[in-house]
Amino acid sequence: MAPAALPVSAAPHSRFVVVQPIRPKLCAGCRRGPLAMLILEDAAPRCLDCADLGHLVFLARGDTALTRRAREESGLSAVVVRFNRRKGRYERQGVLVEETALAQAEERCLADAESRRRRRIRDARRRAAQDARFAEAFAAEILRLFPGCPQDRAQEISAHASLRGSGRVGRSAAGRALSEGAVVCAVVASVRHLDTPYDRLLMSGLPRYAARRQIAAAVEARLGAWRDTGVGEGDTGTR
Repeated sequence: MAPAALPVSAAPHSRFVVVQPIRPKLCAGCRRGPLAMLILEDAAPRCLDCADLGHLVFLARGDTALTRRAREESGLSAVVVRFNRRKGRYERQGVLVEETALAQAEERCLADAESRRRRRIRDARRRAAQDARFAEAFAAEILRLFPGCPQDRAQEISAHASLRGSGRVGRSAAGRALSEGAVVCAVVASVRHLDTPYDRLLMSGLPRYAARRQIAAAVEARLGAWRDTGVGEGDTGTR
């Protein structure tokens, strides 16, 4: 059975508490019902019209900013609650506010949404510029360590390794610091997958470490060629 009295905590900072009843109720004043919402006056249910709240509109919970602004704009408002039998307590369902206040709050939120959209675009452009500069630096470091590596291949390796959100070596702390170990790891990974039968060996069921042992010599040969400035000119390095 739902309690007759509402807890004070059901509607902090609000004078009016409106209830969505879980059992059919009639208004003690006009006898209309069953009521979708009611307010208790002297423990008797009253419809919103009898309680002079019938001109308010319901705003369901879920959008905190919209709710806050609607209550700020509304000269009269009420908190709407419903009793949760399983939890044994009243829970907020939303608020009642003036219709004009809700419209004004929606306009403010839309303006904010447009501002956030423009900020997201600016942030995306800034990140893209940062990523482009980092990819260039990563590619330059590849060419410093492997001067025989074709430039387009170095850029391809850099773009793959430094992709934001990929979790690849270029996005690691060592990769962002352009450490030699991270750069070499990125190059080795590219050679392993593009210049050796490593992927086919994996697909055939060969364990990863066994496959790596089989292609180790081919990887070292390609790295050695790229370390030699006189080898690899014009070679794309791809199969």
